[in-house]
Amino acid sequence: MLSTVCVGETMAMLTPVHAVPLHQATELHCGIGGAESNVAMGLAAMGLDSHWVGRVGRDGFGTRILNELSGHGVGVTGVEVDPALPTGLYVKVPAQSSDPDGGSSVLYYRQGSAASAMGPATLANPAVAGLLENAALIHLSGITAALSPECLQLLETVLTGPRHGRTISFDVNWRAALWAGRDRSALQRLANLADVVLVGKDEAEHAFGTTDEAELRRLLPDPAVLVIKNEAISAIALNRDGSREEVPALSVDVVEPVGAGDSFAAGYLSGMLFGLGQKASLRRGHVAAACTLTVHGDRGPLPEAARLSAILDSTDAAWAAIRVADGHFNTRTGA
Repeated sequence: MLSTVCVGETMAMLTPVHAVPLHQATELHCGIGGAESNVAMGLAAMGLDSHWVGRVGRDGFGTRILNELSGHGVGVTGVEVDPALPTGLYVKVPAQSSDPDGGSSVLYYRQGSAASAMGPATLANPAVAGLLENAALIHLSGITAALSPECLQLLETVLTGPRHGRTISFDVNWRAALWAGRDRSALQRLANLADVVLVGKDEAEHAFGTTDEAELRRLLPDPAVLVIKNEAISAIALNRDGSREEVPALSVDVVEPVGAGDSFAAGYLSGMLFGLGQKASLRRGHVAAACTLTVHGDRGPLPEAARLSAILDSTDAAWAAIRVADGHFNTRTGA
């Protein structure tokens, strides 16, 4: 079975049980959240041997993270437990019905977290070194690069090291709060060192100063493929040889957008690892994203195997006729 390793920070997540302002909440639901571990869980759901590498505190939040990832089939043998630094925490505040133009918001409490102490020394951990050596895919993101100078060095070390047949993917995952006052040129440097780069078109303007496909490819000439996620419109793969593939997004009744980009990444990368072409891989990304868009959590369950295969193998006309609501994939006629 192909092995994948996702490296980054996972935090405990608190959110009001009821859709009320945070200051009025009397109950908070505790979950977990992290871009890279979301991808790891998505890759596990796609049938890959998936592992997450990171650091958590020796606290209840850290234990919850390890237990939940293990429960979703993700290996955690490469996770370090810090005896002093805490697990990072974020609070997701739901959108308010009284403010139809406002979406959900997030408050982060991650400065000085256990994960921010990751660095090149993390790679010397025998468990981590073994996982990376045997991985077919190593997945990184721009979030980790902004956590601390040591985290930035960790990514640079992985990206500049010998591949030995491994593929390294890099999801830009722009976070304005993390990059405030920082040199964003680091993102371009890191992304250009990867083999596969994923970026949302809305993110590209902030991270690279442009949304133009040709300009983005000029800024990132070295990756084998640059995948641009154009929200509810399409996803585009720009190959290094100049070829281009665009697949329209599915029609989705969106419940909550958080986590959809990570699900897309897992779907797309799994297709790539299984040897599928760009069109099929982009479709897998869209299906995985649609499953997450129709639930309140960071991940939505995939259709059962036969249904998933039928969706992915559908004609272009049948694909365009699919509508996704409440996790169900139906044609526009309801069939």
